[in-house]
Amino acid sequence: MPGQKLRKEDENKLMHIALPVGKDDVLMASDALESHGQKLTPGDNAYIMVQPDSREEADRIFKALSVGGKIEMPIADQPWGDYYGSFTDKFGIGWMVDYSKPKK
Repeated sequence: MPGQKLRKEDENKLMHIALPVGKDDVLMASDALESHGQKLTPGDNAYIMVQPDSREEADRIFKALSVGGKIEMPIADQPWGDYYGSFTDKFGIGWMVDYSKPKK
């Protein structure tokens, strides 16, 4: 998906939205873009997001949980500044792994 242009009909959709829950947890969501090969299927359209404390831990989690699954976005540095990747595991569960550098 990096480098792909948005279609006109997708310009008003959500890339990411976050809802803080409690002290350290966040529910995150985004719209599914059929133009990017995504398909909304109610019932399996949720992801679990983990935010490890280091890049190394992000790599470990991503590698271990994605075995036998389908990688949607390889874990890498992203334009918004985080180290992020997403995949569906071998059981059909969606995962997002996001490492944010500590704010100074």
